[in-house]
Amino acid sequence: MNKLKDFYRKHEILCAIFWIVLYTVAMGNLRGLGDDSPVQMTGLIVISLLMFLFVRLTGMAEYYGLTGWAKNSRAMLWFIPLWIIASFNLWNGISPDYPVPGLICAAVMMAFVGFAEELIFRGFLFKAMLKGGSVKAAIIVSSVTFGIGHILNLFVGQDIVDTLNQVVFAVAVGFIFTMAFYKGGSLWPCILAHSLIDVTSKFSGDESSFALNIAVHVLTLVLAIGYCLYLARRVETPAVNRPGPAEKPQE
Repeated sequence: MNKLKDFYRKHEILCAIFWIVLYTVAMGNLRGLGDDSPVQMTGLIVISLLMFLFVRLTGMAEYYGLTGWAKNSRAMLWFIPLWIIASFNLWNGISPDYPVPGLICAAVMMAFVGFAEELIFRGFLFKAMLKGGSVKAAIIVSSVTFGIGHILNLFVGQDIVDTLNQVVFAVAVGFIFTMAFYKGGSLWPCILAHSLIDVTSKFSGDESSFALNIAVHVLTLVLAIGYCLYLARRVETPAVNRPGPAEKPQE
């Protein structure tokens, strides 16, 4: 176990890349089965459990914000911008994508997508880069990489315009999630909001108007800019995300 911890300490970026590649390859193959597939759901649960086990074995639960809710929730405005964004998919009404039990599989799968992607991009990647000393670079790379990763949806038949819209939305939301984790010290608000966004996407109305799409994108950008500026200027960074001894893995 000590060897695993030592390897992680020396190769944190490498480990982050490993999890990104593993997740991308696995999901690239599983998504073709359909979001209502029990096989895809099971595969994602297994990947999520492997990552969580890795975090536990290396003593990094607190480091990745998995030991509790943010202690400065009031200063974080109770993460209200995250809950507003999580509601967007229901603004056009409710129209489930699949009948039961496929809908249950899709909802569970999407919930685990939120957990896995937050741990990968806000946890592994962001914290590995933050350890290098450049906060701005860590925030930008984590957010943009997360957004660009949605281009993979093209390979499962998604329309190119819808995919590009999703990339823009994901980049903006990525900045909010990254800043929320950086300033809050807890990954759980990001995991919950991300999971809600993905789960509600399976219940959203079939077609939305052009005006509604524009409104959602504009509001997302406004929330991203406004909330990130507020967090950067008004909220103190918790010790676990400051450079120095607090970043070291627990023994």
